[in-house]
Amino acid sequence: MNRFFHAFTLLAATLISSTVLAVESIDLWFAPEWKARAADAKTITETLSSKSGLQIRPRIANSYPQILDQFSSGAPALVYVGSFVQAVIRARNLGVGLVQAANGKEYYSGVLVYPKGGDPNTILRSSPEKVAYAVGASSGESSAKAATDGQAGIATKNHAATCGAVKAGKASAGVVKNWWWAGNGSKFPELAMYEIPGISEARNPDNVLTASKGVSAEIMAKVIAAAKASKEVFGADEMVEFDPTTLDFSLSLMERGRIDPLAYSW
Repeated sequence: MNRFFHAFTLLAATLISSTVLAVESIDLWFAPEWKARAADAKTITETLSSKSGLQIRPRIANSYPQILDQFSSGAPALVYVGSFVQAVIRARNLGVGLVQAANGKEYYSGVLVYPKGGDPNTILRSSPEKVAYAVGASSGESSAKAATDGQAGIATKNHAATCGAVKAGKASAGVVKNWWWAGNGSKFPELAMYEIPGISEARNPDNVLTASKGVSAEIMAKVIAAAKASKEVFGADEMVEFDPTTLDFSLSLMERGRIDPLAYSW
């Protein structure tokens, strides 16, 4: 009887230990463009792991649908990404925003770039279908579609490609991220920038760490505490708890641009 009880106790302890290990081992997903920043992704996950006591592994997605598939599976997962994907996650009720990296540029907008000498409002009225935008970006696709009643039709892979399309005359205008333009606009001296009323508002939240619905409240609390103690690896002045209502503007851009976050696919 004692031998049986001892064996049962050992088996139960092993099962409990295995379950805890499985729950506390979690992937932190990064957008595909983080392939160029793999070392940074590794540093972030290693720091969060050491400060939370969790086993957090970096995963750089091959595509955004890969991240959404993981969040839809019900498995525990984290993602560090901007407002477009965050808006889709919120609309589909797939996760909970935890913290945001505050660095003075944590909110952004989409601004119109067009050939100097042109009239941006005339361009938007006369050739909305020739407005270019980066796919899957609040500062690209959502803002461009919202500004053209869903008609913007020239998809690009990033903001540089959007400006390139306008420069080459393939697009009448384009929509790019305001902070991106601030740092790169000098590379396109033939283009001017215009803030679109009601659209170009710096209200889209960037750099948000979110947990899937498969992550327990206990683990979320550990991740939040670890992130707040790790602002340096995020390049932030402070890691602040995320307010999900800040995604309302990003979702409103989707609605105005006739983008359905429940059905959207890259």
